[in-house]
This record gives sequence, structure tokens and C-alpha cells, in this order.
Amino acid sequence: MSEVEPLRYHSTRSAGPTVPISQAIAAGLAPDGGLYVPEALPSIDPAAFDPHGTLADTAAILLAPFFAGDPLADELAAICVEAFTFDAPLHALPAHPNTMVLELFHGPTSAFKDFGARFLAACLRRLPRNDARPLTILVATSGDTGAAVAAAFHRKPNVRVVILYPDGLVSPRQAHQLGCFGDNVTALRVVGRFDDCQRMVKAALNDATLQAQLPLSSANSISLGRLLPQMSYYAHAALSWWREHHKPLNFIVPTGNLGNALACLWVREIGLPIGSLRLACNANTTLPDYFSGAPYTPREAVATLANAMDVGAPSNFDRLRWTYPDVHALREQLQAASVGDAAIRQTISNHAHEYGYVFCPHTATAAHLLDQLRASGDATPWTVVATAHPAKFESVVEPLIEQPLAVPASLAAMLARPASSEPLAANENALRQWLLQHAQA
Repeated sequence: MSEVEPLRYHSTRSAGPTVPISQAIAAGLAPDGGLYVPEALPSIDPAAFDPHGTLADTAAILLAPFFAGDPLADELAAICVEAFTFDAPLHALPAHPNTMVLELFHGPTSAFKDFGARFLAACLRRLPRNDARPLTILVATSGDTGAAVAAAFHRKPNVRVVILYPDGLVSPRQAHQLGCFGDNVTALRVVGRFDDCQRMVKAALNDATLQAQLPLSSANSISLGRLLPQMSYYAHAALSWWREHHKPLNFIVPTGNLGNALACLWVREIGLPIGSLRLACNANTTLPDYFSGAPYTPREAVATLANAMDVGAPSNFDRLRWTYPDVHALREQLQAASVGDAAIRQTISNHAHEYGYVFCPHTATAAHLLDQLRASGDATPWTVVATAHPAKFESVVEPLIEQPLAVPASLAAMLARPASSEPLAANENALRQWLLQHAQA
């Protein structure tokens, strides 16, 4: 087997300097404030994958070119086994011919963020650090990311996790998850919106003076250590479908910050059998407006039932533009639609009562687009990407389905713990001062 050429990474704002993936993962954000991307996306032959392989096996083959020549390359298979201890099953949707649901909520915190968070933690645990001080992982969350990262890093030595979430704008069970860990995890409830949390985290990561006093990294979807592993479940599902049906699989992805959707898009770009990709957004219309032809215009997020997608300035948009520098080509490759709260409620109710399948509010945005496609006569294979377990949103879902939801065992265990959080103003200096004050804690 010939030696693979090492792949290096640069900022979306500059073609250089390039760094190995270990450095990109450790830093989270490039020094100029941009997002790390590979010099070029590799190409992978679908025949390279074991038809009988597990999700971890698929991930190891898929990600090998991205880690080529890096110290983590020899550990990649072990990292995948450590991270992917639960499945991402592809199920037929009851009473819907040619329609599947890709269930990504079987991890410890009942959300798709578990895949990337656990992979990132497994990577960082293996990276040598010259600094003996604890590494502080900063996380801005609109609901699910924070708990996944907290679970992945909980009680890990020499690591602290600081979670920022918008006070009152996550579900009660999400808020409880964020504050239930303790030990090396702190939850800060920000008096603002998710975009404020995201802006504050980016500012801290880009503050060289602060970084000199306190080693920082990120676990948001801006981190390649979270984005790349999310490609794995799309590859695994698409390859399984392709082997059986000899045709690509189409996906409808609920999205807010664009990380999960970008992972699906990159799988298609590297040559695996994914067909059409549609983005389902909530009432935050930044992406639907852009894909309809309007200029890209970030704006303040509005609160919706699908709160984890309440994003007005998607941070992975720069990576999307890097993938397709020509705006016309980008708009030909993707479509995005907005789904309001009324349609979310109706979709949850209809599917529960008519088909016996219960969606969370985020997944319901994708299911609504599916219903529209089927009503228009589209009979092609579509997969709805189910991003979270509906039991995390019982206050929304249970009144609509008119029965209680069973709570996954791991979620029930978290809800049984006491939870606490600290208030924080929605500005960069407030976070900076908090971090410095607690640096020696």
C-alpha cells in the first residue's frame, strides 16, 4: 500500500499558513478568526468500505484521508471505536413508501451532537500538550451541543468545560442537562440569544492575550474535531442504501448552524452515493432567504419551538462558501426552506396520530418538507434526519401527541441529578472576566 500524501488545513480567510489536523483540532478556531478547512477535499471510492463493517469501521475508512500523515492517524481506528459506541439506525418510516428516518439520538444525551463531541474528546485526550495548565473547552449551545460536550469531557483529567446557553431559550430538560454535571463542567446562562453566546465564544478564542493567560479550545461545530465525524453516519447510511438499491440516497437535514448539513454535503463531495440534499430551517430565515437569491444577511435569531436551530448567523456558512466559491453553483446544489411553529406542531401531531412515529420539533421541520414533497407527487427515496429524541422536548411534544413519552435511560439518569448554572451578561468582556476570575479554580 502506497503512502498517502498528508492533508493540511488552512483558514477560510486565508490560504496559509497550513497546519496538520491535530493542530487544527486543538485550536478550534484559526488565528485569523476563520474556520479550518482542508487544502482540498479527498476522493474516496465507495468500494473501499466493508459492506459488513460497523459505523466505527465506516468512520475509520472515511476519515483516514483527513488524518493522513498526522500523529493521530495511527490512533484513528481506536478513536472511532471509542466514540461510536451506539448506532445511527436507518429505519423505514411507517406507512411511507420509499421514506426513511436516520435516527441520530441514541447516544448518551439523546442528540446527534454526541457523535462529534465524543470523537473530539477522544482526539484531544491523545494530543500531547506542553502546557500543564488545564485546557478550558468553551461551548456555545442552543440546546443540545453543551450537554453532549459536557458528557464527553465529564471528569476527564486536566480539562474544564464552560457552556454558554441563552437563558430561557432552551427546553427545561435541555437546561437541566446542561447544569447537571458539576465537577469540571460549568453552565453559564447568558441573558441573550444563542448568537450572543456564539459571538462571545469566538471572541474569547480569538483573544491572544486571554489565550496566553488561559489555554482555550472550542467544541462547537466550528471545530473540525466535531464536523468530520458527523460525516460518518451519512456515509454509513448512504452506502447501506446504495448497496441494496443501487441508487443514491437523498436527505432532508434540519439545520441551524450548518454543521450537520455541511457534513452531509462533504460526504457527497468526496464521492459517496448521496443524491439531493435539502435544508429544513425553522422561522429563522437567513439560509432560506440566501438560497432563494437574496444576499447573505445574518440577523438576530428569533425564538422557536425548534430552539437548537435558533441561529441567525450560521457559523459554518464560511465553510459552505469555501466548498462552493461560485454562489450560483452553491444555489444549484442546495435548497433551504423555513418551517414555522404552527407547521412544526401540526407535523408532530399528524405523524404521531396517523403513523405512530413521534418527531422532536427539529426533526419535524424536515418531516414537514417531506410531507410537501410527497404531496407534490415526489416518490424518490428521501431520508429525514432525526437529530434529537422527542423526550427532550416533552413540554412541546406530549400535548400534541396526547400521551406521555418514554424517557431514554441515559436522559432519565441526567434528569435525576441536581442541576445548577450561573448567570452571565451577553457581552465579550463579561465572559473574559469570568474566565480570568475562575482560571485558578
